[in-house]
Amino acid sequence: MKKTFFNVQIHAFTREDVFNKCDTFLQNKRPHTLYFLNAHCFNIAQKNPHYYKALEEADLLLNDGIGLKIASYFSKVRFKENLNGTDLIPQILTFAAQKGKSIYFLGSKPGIAEKAAQVAREKTKQLKIAGFSSGYFNKSDEPKIIESINTSGADILVLGMGVPRQELWAHENKKQFTNVKLIIAGGAILDFISGEVSRAPKWMRKAGMEWIYRLLLEPKRMWKRYVAGNFIFFYHVLALALKQR
Repeated sequence: MKKTFFNVQIHAFTREDVFNKCDTFLQNKRPHTLYFLNAHCFNIAQKNPHYYKALEEADLLLNDGIGLKIASYFSKVRFKENLNGTDLIPQILTFAAQKGKSIYFLGSKPGIAEKAAQVAREKTKQLKIAGFSSGYFNKSDEPKIIESINTSGADILVLGMGVPRQELWAHENKKQFTNVKLIIAGGAILDFISGEVSRAPKWMRKAGMEWIYRLLLEPKRMWKRYVAGNFIFFYHVLALALKQR
């Protein structure tokens, strides 16, 4: 059951809860969506009604990052774990391999999805890769992309197309999938799996400081999201908290 986190409905799950839910999804007949909510996503949801609707209709919406943990002290929601996609999605892939389910990677620059598939297969020998494709495609290419995913027989579709494009795309096209049972919006996940983008040291990840590492890595691209974006996020949080009281 979702809980009200200011003006967004979210699941306050444990990792085990997520795997149990995914198992249920994979036994179902229709496609289900799994998205992640971080401070950046929350900011976009406040100004993009289509994206907000996609989040509200997600079958599973999980908390991602220290920003939401801090903000939770101003709400009635208490998150049990930090369920960031960069850590959780590879674990879902391992879970899928154990269940004999196949994966399709869609996203990132040309060549990255293929490399991510190769790396993921090397790390998890039993993992079945049904297919992969770049996220650089036009609206006119969508029928071919969807046909490729359907023909592949993939059970799980992992999107690495960035926010909010990936959630909007999944929300618009999910009914067209004939075999996919779970669609995961993973942001830069294919870049991380492939090694295209390096991850922060473990101590930074445990301290919830991976965003600082990414800011240092790509200051020109990330300053607006992580510096200005964090101020905007807590402005929204405090304004909504005061309004609700």
